[in-house]
Amino acid sequence: MSGSAVRPLLLGVRHHGPGSARAVLAALDATRPRAVLIEGPPEADALVALADDEEMRPPVALLAHAVDEPGRSAFWPLAEFSPEWVALRWAVGHGVPVRFIDLPAAHVLALQGEDGPATPAAPEHDTGPVKAADRARDGDPAGDRSARDGDSPRDGSGQDGAGQPGADVDGVGCEDGADRPEDPADGMRVDPLAVLAEAAGYDDPERWWEDVVEHRGAGGDPLAPFAAVEEAMGALRETYGTGGHDRDPVREAYMRLQLRAARKEFGDEVAVVCGAWHVPALRQRSTVTADRALLKGLPKVKTEMTWVPWTHRRLSRFSGYGAGIDSPGWYGHLFSAPDRPVERWMTKVAGLLRDEDLSVSSAHVIEAVRLAETLAVMRGRPLAGLGETIDAIRAVMCEGSDVPLELVRDRLIVGDTLGEVPSTAPAVPLRRDLERQQRALRLKPEALERELELDLRKENDAARSRLLHRLRLLSVHWGEPVASRGGTGTFRETWRLAWEPELAVRVAEAGVWGTTVLSAATAKAESAARDATALAEVTALAEHCLLADLPDALPTVMKVLADRAALDTDVAHLAAALPALVRTLRYGDVRGTDTEALAGVAAGLAERIFVGLPPACSALDTDAAEEMRRHVDAVHTAVGLLGGVPAVDPEGLRARWHGVLRKLAGRESAPGVLRGRSVRLLLDDGALDTDEAARRMGLVLSPGTGPADAASWIEGFVGGGSGGLLLVHDERLLALVDAWLTGVPADAFTDVLPLLRRTFSAYEPGVRRSLGELVRRGPAAGGGTPGSASGPAAPGFGDGLDTARADAVLPVVRLLLGLDPGPAPDPHPDHHVEAAA
Repeated sequence: MSGSAVRPLLLGVRHHGPGSARAVLAALDATRPRAVLIEGPPEADALVALADDEEMRPPVALLAHAVDEPGRSAFWPLAEFSPEWVALRWAVGHGVPVRFIDLPAAHVLALQGEDGPATPAAPEHDTGPVKAADRARDGDPAGDRSARDGDSPRDGSGQDGAGQPGADVDGVGCEDGADRPEDPADGMRVDPLAVLAEAAGYDDPERWWEDVVEHRGAGGDPLAPFAAVEEAMGALRETYGTGGHDRDPVREAYMRLQLRAARKEFGDEVAVVCGAWHVPALRQRSTVTADRALLKGLPKVKTEMTWVPWTHRRLSRFSGYGAGIDSPGWYGHLFSAPDRPVERWMTKVAGLLRDEDLSVSSAHVIEAVRLAETLAVMRGRPLAGLGETIDAIRAVMCEGSDVPLELVRDRLIVGDTLGEVPSTAPAVPLRRDLERQQRALRLKPEALERELELDLRKENDAARSRLLHRLRLLSVHWGEPVASRGGTGTFRETWRLAWEPELAVRVAEAGVWGTTVLSAATAKAESAARDATALAEVTALAEHCLLADLPDALPTVMKVLADRAALDTDVAHLAAALPALVRTLRYGDVRGTDTEALAGVAAGLAERIFVGLPPACSALDTDAAEEMRRHVDAVHTAVGLLGGVPAVDPEGLRARWHGVLRKLAGRESAPGVLRGRSVRLLLDDGALDTDEAARRMGLVLSPGTGPADAASWIEGFVGGGSGGLLLVHDERLLALVDAWLTGVPADAFTDVLPLLRRTFSAYEPGVRRSLGELVRRGPAAGGGTPGSASGPAAPGFGDGLDTARADAVLPVVRLLLGLDPGPAPDPHPDHHVEAAA
């Protein structure tokens, strides 16, 4: 080690800072230490060798989780431009031993969820979101918003993340107005960079850091920056102590113990890479007894650790789960292109905009570089930074528009880079099985969101669908189903895929259910069926079991379903459960699964609904009536779908359902919306002719019926998207509605108007326009049809039906529907040739 270095060599860094990373590399090359100590969990020592694997591609993260509770987890992200990653790679490449010296993950995870001052080092994981001014005391003005900062979401699973090495709450950003240090006695945490920037005359700590560190040229003493940072941090800690962070003394005590052990083994020729804020604490003299006293009584859990892929987007605080870097893509560029960074950056931007068919030439690149450099000079900066380049790109390449600039921010300044880890990295058996299936099915995890269209008639696509459905059942939401653009057939599925780093935690959590995706999904489905509290949950689970092809779980689910259906007497619950069950029956044809067991349950469920529905529709208030109307619609659709299942006796079910609707239509105690809806459903199915429908509407709209009840009946009858077409093509019904509406008394009109507006506002604009034209013209006399001789035709309507033209298309329609065979082949084709000759 260089004789001019103060031993041991303490390299205080800014986490995820490219300038710090380059400085660390230069310092290690100059001093050649015998060992490298890095701020991070000691459990990662066993994973150090993987950093040099050719399959390892940052960004990656160390993932620690409790063995007995995988959802209790922590991440330590590392990017290519992280000083810790640079030190790790340098040590492995030079055969130098590496040690991680921060508080063990076993303590960190055990401290999750504990509150109160009784805990000597309260966890950073469960404190909830903290201000950006509580985040980067290691000299990270961007703030390290990782989960160890207490800034990770819980995703609904109780899983907490953790931060990158040393990020915890080591550094403080200067956002949210926290650009002035506060006294820890006032309960505020100190932002050291804000203090240093203010002392240097800067109002922006980020800009100060860029000017002093990121834009610092190469050459000179490689240790000088670290000496200056150590001196500055020492002065700050003399003034502010721990800066309001009570957890630091415990962590720093453990670091000192690890540093002593390394010095006994390697002498003073060791280098420590840690957050700049910790350097004075590691340099101070302290006894072993005092340090061990601080660590006494810390809780501990059994922990496993591995490498997992990470993304640039997760390093960005835009996601709410990253490491607090506004611009990871820009930082990666600064690290990989130390020479002429502005010119190279502008070239990247031009290439991106050209790929999006925007007109950007080399002249734009030249002018953008000139403008960025000019802005830097005007602002008194040594080099153009991200702010200057953004301003230049907006003005020159984007013509002042922020729309293409957002594309630059998303694709380049942040980026979607997804890291890779070696296949030899430790993983739970479930993760191994998932990776095997991903390779076999050619489904590579990607950070960039994409759509995947599947044809379930193809074996590979069907297998992909089963895998994605099984993962959803295990709460590993790699893919989310979306509406297919190509059609509505059951053989087609569309998925939106995006692999997020925290899904590694979900896979670890799901490992408690089994060692393979199939066995885990089966066990999870059986447990979910037993724990379900509503009948609809069980029917939805049965549908999911068929989608995921879980034949071993289906008997358990069906038994629970039969038991719950037999005991549940709430018609609303039964009606909510039937649609999912019927949809499940449809998938048997395409997926080749056995749905015979479901047919009997579906038929029994339908019969119980038929018996209990009419009494359940009496004496309902407005909200309950609207909810019951939705149930009636769902049951009607389900009964129609059962027509494809012969074992259910579809014709008998449909006839009995029509009888239920007739009872409901004539039940005076039922709300008007349900009576009107029943008449409409009967009319749509052809079980009621238009004359009878008109008669029933006329009775309801007679003066003897209250306006509110009549309006409710109309909403049930013509409500929904297709109700307007019914009125357009049956002018008798429109005439009844028009006559009733014009006769509503003025004092009652105000009460029924909101209901009517809600009903008619659901129609398509073209339907509303046609209705308006019909009403403006006036209804046909005697209930005639549009275009009858009783009145002039409305715009868009002819003067009656042209039966000759309608008959001309019938043969083609019958041929398309397969009702008529095609023309027979000519047994003597040569005759036509001779005739033509």
